[in-house]
Amino acid sequence: MSLIRMITAGESHGKCLTAIVDGLPAGLSVDLGYIQSQLRRRRLGYGRGARMQIEDDRFEVTAGVRHGQTLGSPVTFVIANRDWESWRIAMSAEAVPEADRRELTRPRPGHADLAGALKHQTHDARDVLERASARETASRVAIGAICRLLLRQFHIQIGSHVLAIGRARVPAAMENLDGSAILAIDPESALRCADDVVAAQMMALIDQAAQEGDTLGGTAEIVAIGVPPGLGTHTQWDRRLDAMLASGLMSIPAVKAVEIGTGIASSAGTGSCVHDEIFYDEKRHRFYHSSNNAGGLEGGVTNGADLRARIYVKPIPTLRKSLRSADLVTKKACAAAFERSDTCVVPAAGVVAEAMVGLVLTQAFLDKFGGDSMIELQANYRSYCALLDAY
Repeated sequence: MSLIRMITAGESHGKCLTAIVDGLPAGLSVDLGYIQSQLRRRRLGYGRGARMQIEDDRFEVTAGVRHGQTLGSPVTFVIANRDWESWRIAMSAEAVPEADRRELTRPRPGHADLAGALKHQTHDARDVLERASARETASRVAIGAICRLLLRQFHIQIGSHVLAIGRARVPAAMENLDGSAILAIDPESALRCADDVVAAQMMALIDQAAQEGDTLGGTAEIVAIGVPPGLGTHTQWDRRLDAMLASGLMSIPAVKAVEIGTGIASSAGTGSCVHDEIFYDEKRHRFYHSSNNAGGLEGGVTNGADLRARIYVKPIPTLRKSLRSADLVTKKACAAAFERSDTCVVPAAGVVAEAMVGLVLTQAFLDKFGGDSMIELQANYRSYCALLDAY
């Protein structure tokens, strides 16, 4: 099994985010401009809050890359938090007076505040919320961008689009856009919705929610094209690629459900209508399916079709329209705390989901083809393609 690993550290209002990704082969060209562009995309999206105007998410490699290429050693980077200047005392590593700690004792329903406070036996939910914040996903997007640079060497591309926000949803005809059509959507558009009329409806709903001090969730679809058959395995439960994808996507804050292919609709259908029939292309010397209800995965293994997954994002739990809560110290009824936040994060969640799909696919790709260098990895991949041609 691939040894590629990632670990992140840092708090939302701390000095910086730090990340390490270990297991990348030597000789991978690292396009810092591309990584920075992916971090910029995470900050975009209609409904984002004031924090996105403060942060610029400058990405700085501190280890593992020399002269634009990976060394085969762990790649480490930091992303500075510009908002740290306003939180130096409250987030200081040294002890400060109680009055300067900006403690939060009114937990927000739907956030990690209460559960984390109980777990760690603290009465200051800031000890929890600073790390539980989706600010951490900036690190994942940067790591995912590095992984996507590797996958691009093998013609694998990843993109996403928004299917629904609140009650506004694209028409059924656009529910299953071709993968290339999804990738053709402007990656930095406000919503990355393929239907301009529905996009306008989504924006109106977001504006209304913002005026009412509320938040909105929705659905985004992630697609990876050019994925070869044979990634993942049916032999162990935790190495099935659909399980790995579901785990990675469910780890994104506010994501409450993950769907592979047309999994939800397929559960109400019959087998004869759901399963993708198999054909053989004599010219390409490849098997193919006439449909892709399976989302490119069968038995935990890629089958050569586009990989497709959907995330269902709940309305984020920080809202100006305060919900009822109970104080962690006094135990008395109170209004939940409000911290500066967004109205809708669905487009941004789609960008984070792209990164997680990139990471998981890279893990599976390196597991399948191995290699300590890009030269070795490419040779192994060419050998496998030759085997597929001769099959």
